[in-house]
Parts: sequence; C-alpha cells; structure tokens
Amino acid sequence: MSTPAVAAPATTVANVLRSERIKLTTLRSLWITPLLSVLLTGGLTVAVSAALGGKDHNLTDDPGVGIHYGLNFGQAALACFGILLIGQEFNTRMIGTSLTAVPRRGRLYGAKLLLGALVALGVGLAGAAGSFAGYAAFTPGEWDGPAFVRSATTAVVYPALLVVLCLGLTAMMRNLSAAMGVLVPTVFLLSPLLGGLPGVRHVVQFLPDRAGQYALRYADDPQVVYGHWTGLLIMTLWAAAAAYGGLRSIRRYQA
Repeated sequence: MSTPAVAAPATTVANVLRSERIKLTTLRSLWITPLLSVLLTGGLTVAVSAALGGKDHNLTDDPGVGIHYGLNFGQAALACFGILLIGQEFNTRMIGTSLTAVPRRGRLYGAKLLLGALVALGVGLAGAAGSFAGYAAFTPGEWDGPAFVRSATTAVVYPALLVVLCLGLTAMMRNLSAAMGVLVPTVFLLSPLLGGLPGVRHVVQFLPDRAGQYALRYADDPQVVYGHWTGLLIMTLWAAAAAYGGLRSIRRYQA
C-alpha cells in the first residue's frame, strides 16, 4: 500500500510569501503606489532637468541634487506603500485573520518586509535609471568615479530602506491613519524644512531620510558631521531598529 503524499503546510515561507504577493497584486492601492513613485522619481527629474538643467546651478554644482530631484517627491509614494503593506490590515481588522492563518507571527511579518523590500528595490532601480538617464540627456557630466557609484547604489537601496522603516513603524503604531498622518508629512515636508533651520540642523541630520539622502550627494557638506557612506549606514540602522520594533509589536498584538 502506497503512503499518501503529505501536503505542504499552508504556513511555509513560500506559501506565506505567495499569499502576500497575491494581496499586493490584487489590492489596487498596493501596486499603484510603487508605480507612482517610479513616475514621480524619474519623470520629475527629467522635467526639471529639461527646464532648468542649464540655468539652475543648484542642479549642476552638485549633480546628486539634480539627478535625484524627483526622489524628493517619489519617496512620499514609497512611504505610503510601506505603510499600506501592513497598515491596511490593521485598518480593516484583517490582521487578526492573517495572524490566525499564519500563527508564526514572525514569518508573516518577515514575508511583508521581504516583499516590500524587493518591490522597493525594483522601484529604486527603475527610478534611478530614469533619473540618471534624464539628467544626462540635458546636463553634461562624468558618469564614473566613487561619487557616481555611491550615489547610484544609494538610489537603489534607499527606497527599500524607506519601505522597511515605514512598515516597521506602522506595525508599532498599529494604526493606518496615525502612520499616514505622521510618517508621510515627516518624510515629505517636515524633515526637509527642519533640515534648513540652523538651530536644529545638527540634530535633524541624523534622521533616517536626511542621512540617506546625504549619501546621494556628490559634494561634501561641511555642516554634516559624518561621511556619505555613514549616512547610508545611519539610515540602515534606523530601518533595522524599526523592523525589530515592528516584530515585537506584532508578537504582542492581541487580535
């Protein structure tokens, strides 16, 4: 008598990832926001470079400013994407169903983090390619050297770190509206404004988005107390801390 095949558990890593992928592709808000980020990141850089590339010295004195101009706007959509990946389930109370279906909470949370990071890496690659190509089409420059390599690498990695950061913080807040109301304005508006104020700039430069965006720049800023690669490391540490905090929050959550 042959032994019947044992079905794979529904909560294997592959199955959990597959279910999260299905959520991503079927919920319109989840797949539109990454596409919007690519369009804003590459499209606005092309538009601004075409209009002001030969006139605005801020875009050419430090090529990192001109190349990644569109990312200032595209990152808002990325922040929304990271928030929605888990915040939408808290908002609809479906997080309880998801945790029941996947009792190993770390596995569910890890699948969301991994999927979000992979999508964001794709967004970063597409957005960076569009930004560099758009800037180069209207502004002459050198496309090699350590600054170029660092800026291009950061442009691909930055979106993934931002998504992980926002997803982790949303898991800690357990509230979609609160996360949207705090994180998106902070990344899109408050942090850049505070970064221009002399009295608080020395503190604001250690915020994750400020540190990460400094790694995108070509030129040094004498008022920033760390190096470009250190800026990327600071953002990575913020993202790791948020991811860990979100994991602890998910494990303590009572549906």
